[in-house]
Amino acid sequence: MKPTFRLLMAGLILGGGAMLLHSLPAPFLAQSHAAEAASATPAAASGVQADTRPEIVKRGEYLARAGDCIACHTAPRGRLFAGGLAMETPFGTLYSPNITPDVQYGIGSWSQEAFFKMMRTGRKPNGELIYPAMPIAQYTKVTREDSDAIFAFLKTVEPVREANRKHTLRFPYNQRDLLYGWRTLYFREGEFKPDPNKSVEWNRGAYLVEGLGHCTMCHTKINMLGGSSKRDQFAGGLIPVQNWYAPSLTSNKDGGLGDWSIKDIVDLLQAGISDRGAVYGPMAEVTYHSLQYLTDEDIRAMAIYLKSLPDNSGRKSGPSAPTNTNVFALGAKIYADKCALCHGANGEGHLQHYPPLAGNQSIEMDSAVNPIRIVLNGGFPPGTMRNPEPYGMPPFAQELNDTEAAAVVTYIRTAWGNHGQPVDARQVNELRNAPLH
Repeated sequence: MKPTFRLLMAGLILGGGAMLLHSLPAPFLAQSHAAEAASATPAAASGVQADTRPEIVKRGEYLARAGDCIACHTAPRGRLFAGGLAMETPFGTLYSPNITPDVQYGIGSWSQEAFFKMMRTGRKPNGELIYPAMPIAQYTKVTREDSDAIFAFLKTVEPVREANRKHTLRFPYNQRDLLYGWRTLYFREGEFKPDPNKSVEWNRGAYLVEGLGHCTMCHTKINMLGGSSKRDQFAGGLIPVQNWYAPSLTSNKDGGLGDWSIKDIVDLLQAGISDRGAVYGPMAEVTYHSLQYLTDEDIRAMAIYLKSLPDNSGRKSGPSAPTNTNVFALGAKIYADKCALCHGANGEGHLQHYPPLAGNQSIEMDSAVNPIRIVLNGGFPPGTMRNPEPYGMPPFAQELNDTEAAAVVTYIRTAWGNHGQPVDARQVNELRNAPLH
């Protein structure tokens, strides 16, 4: 997954921890310290070393792709897995660590056991808590066998002697002790448990989506404490700082996949385009770095699991939202001039390179953030093995003022029977300076 897409959440998590800490009695914190410290690995080098047989390493490389490790642990123009990627948050900057087998700065002195305990417990070998910017609540579900394979692969990459940069979080967000409170509320340690009432394929998909794929990190809204509830899992939400909206995967009224075919879901995840749409923004990087490399069998398993998530509330129905006549007319004129050539006069699109806009759930969602950003900034689906030369959309931020951009977004959200709500110039203006990545 795109690095900042996952890691920017740490600042919010820490902010929630600060609030929680004030409500926890000192004896509780002391007990938490003692209980968790007791399970910490005293020496990183103790225990069994990595099994680096070629077949294990190859499998570990594949699983590291599934977990999208490269996206966070490789900085732009940096050395592979050497860390140093800066993640800006409202509370300061986090830097990803070096996970090459360098003994001094990486994980070269770690044992297989120490790496597994880090994955399972969210703690470093010295017992220090890991910021939940790393998807510890998801990686705890990874099996011992898969953890060992990932470790074996990482032990074979080129060691990089590059020191880890210190986080520059403001007080009190730089106090790791705050994480004890957060973990009490939101971290449940334990391996993924297959559902005996589901198929092997469904369970494989659930394991990848809920574990290594850590899809809930983006597709579940976070609360004021920086955590998320089981009730809101996969229900979608705005991604702080980046200002992209991760759509709901459970509600057919807001981006759910209930009426998608398995083929369309597979195409979207693996190729970045399908007959139903294309991926842009942070999700494009997930496909680019990770999903395109997964086997057809694993992608299909993920699709089967994802398709089973939506509720049965059905698509949005009824008349389109009322729109100011002048705004609608302005939007229609701009659409005909700048959009219809690719997306069709009636929003029908030209498959697969130009997605349809009529009946497109990503256009109709309650949140208008994504269509506004695409109109302003344009974008490309990722270049993938199945779609190596993607067609893109040009940016219109320099051509359209806020009122004009709002009008055309309103038009595509309410024309052709679409059931989105109108947007105004203020909403457009708020997103003009949003980060592009």
